[in-house]
Amino acid sequence: MHELTITQSMLDIVLEQAKKAGAKKVGRINLTIGELSGFVRECVQFYFNFLAKETLAEGATLSFTTVPARARCRSCHKLFKLKEFDWTCPHCGGNNIEITTGRELLVDSIEVE
Repeated sequence: MHELTITQSMLDIVLEQAKKAGAKKVGRINLTIGELSGFVRECVQFYFNFLAKETLAEGATLSFTTVPARARCRSCHKLFKLKEFDWTCPHCGGNNIEITTGRELLVDSIEVE
């Protein structure tokens, strides 16, 4: 259900920027979603379709780019891709890690008319 709140915030940002640009219509919204963000694309799309009705963004296409989950080991300082059920460092076996990517939810760009 948190997708509703996030989608509303995203739409608010998009509409504010579209107004600033003097846009007549929003054609495409490019989003980045991290693997660990917990957001489900289909839910974001569903809520967007509902919330964007009768706005400049009605009918806009949502484009999603997924950022993989990556971490840095605090023991050996190596970067690695996180696996679903194994968050140990593949280089030293340590489990003191810092997540570096994968929690993002960003509006990258907006295409307007």
